[in-house]
Amino acid sequence: MKIKPLILSSVVLAMSVSTAAVADYSGPKIKMKLAHPAPPGSHITVAYKKFADLVKEKSDGRIKVQLFPGSVLGSDRVMIEGAQRGTLEIGVSSTPNLASFTPLYQVFDLPYITSPEHQEQLYKALDKGSPLNTYLEKVANDIGLQPVMYAEYGYRNFVSKDRPLNGPESLSGLKMRTTDSPVDVAVAKALGANPAPIAWGEVYTALQQGTIDAEGNTFDLMYGAKHHENLKYAVTSAHNYGMQVAMANKKWWDGLPEEAQQLIEEASQEAVTYQRTVAYPEDQKKARQGMIDAGITIHETTEEEMAQYRQLTKPVFDEFAAKLPAELVQLVQDTQQ
Repeated sequence: MKIKPLILSSVVLAMSVSTAAVADYSGPKIKMKLAHPAPPGSHITVAYKKFADLVKEKSDGRIKVQLFPGSVLGSDRVMIEGAQRGTLEIGVSSTPNLASFTPLYQVFDLPYITSPEHQEQLYKALDKGSPLNTYLEKVANDIGLQPVMYAEYGYRNFVSKDRPLNGPESLSGLKMRTTDSPVDVAVAKALGANPAPIAWGEVYTALQQGTIDAEGNTFDLMYGAKHHENLKYAVTSAHNYGMQVAMANKKWWDGLPEEAQQLIEEASQEAVTYQRTVAYPEDQKKARQGMIDAGITIHETTEEEMAQYRQLTKPVFDEFAAKLPAELVQLVQDTQQ
């Protein structure tokens, strides 16, 4: 199965929204801190830089976003805890890490609940006003947070040090790095691999020393972290999807003038549209080519192989989906038709 670059049909419309959409902002001056985990050059970093620039532009400099990239203020958990307490206006976390605050975000960890082929429908469902967006907003509000942007993270693919990868059988027996997510661990087991939960910052060394011999993550993240220096094979399994969600302190957000909220929301929509249609596809293309240039063989999953991946991970899907509200699972599945 070939995974094609994603392009939203609505990009022209969304990007044509001008600063006149919020004309002559006359509200109070506002300063906010936004901290996220992405390193320089990442499409995630680009998204939040675009957001900050648009907020400044639309408000004539009266609203300013101070960015803290690269986890300089702490891990995903620390940043979200800061947003909950109000010591940080906006913190950013991946969806798997948000699941430690409420298990409902685990819906995006479910294997193959989304797919690249239907990404545009998922984007539309995540944007403001849709039933899924409304549902997730309440989930965040219930833990003292307000969603500001569902920035793209991407689809994870399996890679290995020494073994050619193709169908699920090629993963059998591999020492597979996973996150602490119970879904991630269960997926590795279902595919015959031996899961080894290891912190992201330790993965490069673990690959180098042979503590692990495989992992699953986005091509751009692995390439940016130079994991390709220890890899030889990859497969476009697209077995898991994630986002980097910007969460504001709910009390702080509710205290903003409506005019400021509208401006921030418009800047967020324009920034995430730019990321989805320009920054993310470019980053994926660059990372993929960089891995190929480094000598990594990337196997394109066939339809038959993809069916096998889905079949073997279906019990994991069923087990963890049963612990989630059926309505939430259905809202996400509805985007895949």
